[in-house]
Amino acid sequence: MRLTRAALVVAAAALTPALLLTTPSFAAPASAVDVTVPAATGLTDPGPGSPYDSMSEDDLRIEIARVLADPATGKAVRREAGEALDGTVEDLRDFLKTGRWIAQDEDNSFAIAQILADPATGKGVRREAGEALDGTAADRTYFLETGRWIAQAEDDRVAIATILARPGISAALRAAAERALDGTPEEMRYFLEVGQYEVDGRIPPVS
Repeated sequence: MRLTRAALVVAAAALTPALLLTTPSFAAPASAVDVTVPAATGLTDPGPGSPYDSMSEDDLRIEIARVLADPATGKAVRREAGEALDGTVEDLRDFLKTGRWIAQDEDNSFAIAQILADPATGKGVRREAGEALDGTAADRTYFLETGRWIAQAEDDRVAIATILARPGISAALRAAAERALDGTPEEMRYFLEVGQYEVDGRIPPVS
């Protein structure tokens, strides 16, 4: 049975400091929750008629060992992989064909719940995370691999616009903020994490 969103978020908030986050092409914000995102490994469900049907037991065990050797593999996938290795040949095959992907979605749901549990998560990311949790397994994979970072750029634009709206902002800071807004997601993130402090000669806050 899938945990409710509220239960997931509560559990994730308790475990957040223990986990790590894999990132896409631009860095996550310094204040972001650290979560394991096994969805970003690029693995796909082989579907019906997969090569696992004709593999020997040794080959099946090697395939599962590869899954376990991947540092991005999440806790649920590791749990199911371990149980498969202790079972029959059919258990090995069922894990690679089906069980792995069910467990992957469990890991993805928990990773998203951790993002929602972080008070520093912005409105755009929070909105997309909630929709992903309420959606399909494919929606959750998309959010972790792509959607989160699109929403993060949206939140970063709002954060920079807020800086520009401050009364008494210096000409140098205004120019740097405007350049960041006209730049890439990486440039916006750099400005928010480092650049704005370089302009004013301040020390960035410790994350």
